[in-house]
Amino acid sequence: MVEMSHRIYMPAQVRELDRIAIEEQGIPGYELMTRAGQACFDEIHARFPDARRWLILCGSGNNAGDGYVIARLAYLNGIAVRLIALAEPETLAGDAAEAWQDYQGRGGEYVSWDETPDFSGMDLVVDALLGTGLERPLKSTWLKVVEAINESELPVVAVDIATGLNGLSGVVMGDAVQADLTVTFVGLKQGLFVGTGPEHTGELVYADLGITPVDEEQMPPTLQIFSREAFAGLFPPRKRTAHKGDNGHVLVMGGNTGMGGAVRLAGEAALRGGAGLVSVATRPDNVVALTASRPELMVSGIETGNDLDDLLDRSDVIALGPGLGSDDWAQHIYGRALATGKPLVMDADALNLLAMQPVRRDDWILTPHPGEAARLLRTDTTAIQADRPGAVQALVNKFGGTVLLKGYGTLIASNELDCPWLIQAGNPGMATAGMGDVLTGLTAALLAQSEGSVAYADIAAAAAWAHATAGDLAAEQGERGLIATDLLLEIRPCLNP
Repeated sequence: MVEMSHRIYMPAQVRELDRIAIEEQGIPGYELMTRAGQACFDEIHARFPDARRWLILCGSGNNAGDGYVIARLAYLNGIAVRLIALAEPETLAGDAAEAWQDYQGRGGEYVSWDETPDFSGMDLVVDALLGTGLERPLKSTWLKVVEAINESELPVVAVDIATGLNGLSGVVMGDAVQADLTVTFVGLKQGLFVGTGPEHTGELVYADLGITPVDEEQMPPTLQIFSREAFAGLFPPRKRTAHKGDNGHVLVMGGNTGMGGAVRLAGEAALRGGAGLVSVATRPDNVVALTASRPELMVSGIETGNDLDDLLDRSDVIALGPGLGSDDWAQHIYGRALATGKPLVMDADALNLLAMQPVRRDDWILTPHPGEAARLLRTDTTAIQADRPGAVQALVNKFGGTVLLKGYGTLIASNELDCPWLIQAGNPGMATAGMGDVLTGLTAALLAQSEGSVAYADIAAAAAWAHATAGDLAAEQGERGLIATDLLLEIRPCLNP
């Protein structure tokens, strides 16, 4: 079972979780609001211990109620509070009204929004304006307050979700607060993880507010976060008596003229991923360089189809596409690989050839980046990025098997999964040539080692997690200038958690 802290929901589902807590678990609504405000206050105080002057902006509804709780706690702890109300507190109802009354009862004050608000002298901003129910673009006063927050250059803490961010799609509704820290409650909202959500969320902290977890059957998540613990459960330590024949034979196919580096990266990644044997089928003029640079690879120059027969027979998994190209040689290699019926990991030019002549099968893992996904679905990259969960499912529906949609917040979907896996690791330094080749080899290696005991979708998620985590380790010296080979020595600790 995936922990609540790793399950992601639509905003409407989180509202239902809130109702269950109140009506079925017997936690009063104002008690939940008080816990939310306390969780926020504690996180702010821990991360900004020297901030003694807080500007708190409250809107309407329960998000404002959380803000009034935070303001009361800050006031009681000797913090100077300047509270600006976008909605007159007297108009609040229910739990939010009670939060306002408790704040006022402790001597708390507020001022109404001014077109030229005074942020001077403040140490940070707390955004308690709007929650997850935003469905229309911000206008007039709401738009101006978001602009003022972003222009203040102060640290910003968002309560539950940054104002202006759609809680379902992660789309910016006109404009959105650029938060440094977001504290979210009850359940993780999908909009925090997809679209432009991560850019506006900053560091994300989840507070369950002491609610008893709900079974996945009762409330199925829309996404689930893959974790180190999930990897360890899939790939336990090896037996002491293991030998290379137990760990699978990967065949990397590609490396057209001038593209030998792609199969070199994929081949070594397969070795670093734990495959017992790795062969490479490539253009003959790549053989000497590949063998010299990585002698553990068994490299064969391919001129005709007959050169592939023995390699295909001996392999367990085929990694197809790195540096493959699209000429007659490439199309012949591609056709032979698909005809074997062996498990496939498809990337790069193999995906472009697939887009030209779509076929469907269950025993492959497709690893497109957004541009390749757009070609496969005959749309554009903007459409893919606007709805990544929808795009990855559309790819599964069209091509079958497992699809790993690369990019920030990599998604893995298949008909085996109740909902897609989400990879939270990774960094912008990985946006460079060759990263996909490394992922292809690593995925093939884990598939070769599974011996059919692990679902393809779980293998793809494990590979994507290890790849992204290796990227984070490599980026500890800085993101700019990170290259694909930097990941190769970082993969091993990720595979042995």
